[in-house]
Amino acid sequence: MNNHKRDYYEVLGVPRSATEQEIKSAYRKKALEWHPDRNPERREQAEERFKEAAEAYGVLSDQQKRAAYDRSGHAGLGGAGAGGFDPSIFTEFQDIFGGMGFGTIFDDLLGMGGRGPRRRSNRGSDLRYDLEIDFEEAVFGLDTQIKVPRLETCLACGGSGARRGTAATVCHTCGGRGQLRYNQGFFSISRPCSTCHGAGQIIKHPCPDCRGESRARKEKTLKVRMPGGVDTGTRLRIQGEGEAGVQNGPPGDLYVVLSVRDHPFFERQEQNLACTVPISIWQAALGAEIQVPTLQGEESLKIPEGTQTGTLFRIRGQGVPNVNGGGRGDLFVKVVVRTPSRLTKEQRRLLQQLAEISPQDNRPEEKSVFEKVKDYFS
Repeated sequence: MNNHKRDYYEVLGVPRSATEQEIKSAYRKKALEWHPDRNPERREQAEERFKEAAEAYGVLSDQQKRAAYDRSGHAGLGGAGAGGFDPSIFTEFQDIFGGMGFGTIFDDLLGMGGRGPRRRSNRGSDLRYDLEIDFEEAVFGLDTQIKVPRLETCLACGGSGARRGTAATVCHTCGGRGQLRYNQGFFSISRPCSTCHGAGQIIKHPCPDCRGESRARKEKTLKVRMPGGVDTGTRLRIQGEGEAGVQNGPPGDLYVVLSVRDHPFFERQEQNLACTVPISIWQAALGAEIQVPTLQGEESLKIPEGTQTGTLFRIRGQGVPNVNGGGRGDLFVKVVVRTPSRLTKEQRRLLQQLAEISPQDNRPEEKSVFEKVKDYFS
């Protein structure tokens, strides 16, 4: 673990078992506590704590990053910047930062609070794509393609919004900052500029293709790789594949939300699978070896002599893989003794003889299927 960074759970003051909502609530409290404008006498320390809390939330609020962090700590996040400070998370909390100098502190923390005009770039929106997949695809994983309609940077103007050969001019009202700043006591409040609407610049000659919006709607084909073990509700994040930002701002992310179709034979119970297989009276009474279907072919299952209907058998390793690694679940097979609806004369004669020589069955009642399942999992 990186010795220069504190544990992310410790930073937010939550246990490792914290839910997504608990993590979000903890971050809200820390962000309010360490907002630099609330701590003018120790502003430098507050900025560091503020960024530290944002970094911790950026990791723990992301399912994949959190799983990697839980396994290997800071080292598990790799060198791709996954564990760094991600200012885009502020967009989730504009309700608490909107009236507290959100734009100003955003600039200061990124080292962009210098003097002089600056063109304001807005991050693109995140997108959601609902994808329905087959049961087997969820279990074994899938590489597929999806077509996503979205706003992309206008090619005609290169994302500037201005007609080719012209350029936007700096807004004279805000000096290019896109916001106007007001001091109220200890707090610094910033509001979007009413002249340029937060853009920081004025476009006198808009691009005819995008009408000055800097973006155009298009459809893009994307490759999506799903690991084995996903389930209904699993959310896959594809970074940077959301909508393009206004005037070449950073793009948003795409979230692919999965829905898994039911299987006609197998039922999923987290990492385990369950099915019901019929057997004959003769197989139940005398014992037999039967072939049981699995998602990877057939498996032999030995039925002991005297097996009762509802008996549960476990076939190890034939369940669903863990989406984060760590093995597969099991397949639970419930056998149901099937009584023949039609008997030949010889079968009827033999069963009558068996009934005449069999003592009255006064054995205590067997355990219920529910109790047997509990026994297997305990």
